[in-house]
Amino acid sequence: MTFWPDHISGATTHSRTGRVSHVFRYGVDYVLIDPASAKGPLLFSRNRWNLLSVNDRDHGGQRRLGRGVDWARDILSARGLALGMTDRILLLTQPGFLGYVFNPVSFWLAFRGEELVAVIAEVNNTFGDRHSYLCALPGFAPIGPSDRIEATKVFHVSPFQDIAGKYRFAFDIRPDRINILIAYRNGDEGVFATLSGQRRPLSNRSALGALLRRPAGALRTILLIHWQALRLVLKRAVYRPRPLPPTEEVS
Repeated sequence: MTFWPDHISGATTHSRTGRVSHVFRYGVDYVLIDPASAKGPLLFSRNRWNLLSVNDRDHGGQRRLGRGVDWARDILSARGLALGMTDRILLLTQPGFLGYVFNPVSFWLAFRGEELVAVIAEVNNTFGDRHSYLCALPGFAPIGPSDRIEATKVFHVSPFQDIAGKYRFAFDIRPDRINILIAYRNGDEGVFATLSGQRRPLSNRSALGALLRRPAGALRTILLIHWQALRLVLKRAVYRPRPLPPTEEVS
């Protein structure tokens, strides 16, 4: 079955609690694609340059050397999830703008029929590192909006937080809307991050609208990350130097 890409013109919020409180909210543009398909409007491409693009080399495995959906299938199969011919894996990610790409987090969504049964959260930091968290219920039972999936933090993302504590993930993936929650807790410190937005078919008009609303795309993401880091420095948040990344690719 052919899957036309969706455009999620949504919002992300981050709320930090603890000794240093901090909150921000930004508009974001994500696409939800079938990574095995090249379908899409004229201004969107798979594995080639365009106004908006998603390239296999940017996802699934080492950064810039990714294997795309084949990597995701291998990871899921190794952990006991065998997907059949009627099942599919979709990729939720921020597209590259004019060839430049940076994604703080992308999501591989595995569906058995119409039911979400696993998610691989592919996390990147600004130091060039990547680590992925596999989110699933026991026996790969269907994941519902009220389910919370826990993972131990092992990867350095923000230099203002320790590599300690746990994440709790929640996924509400509907035909018309996406809502994702990532809640981090380490003692009295915490961060609550959300991604939410309506799902609509990606079109040339929506692609141009994304560029007009949020010029520079992924470069804007990098600039905003550093702006928020400066604000935390001014609030006297403690800076942690980058440690070595974990040796395992997925936890």
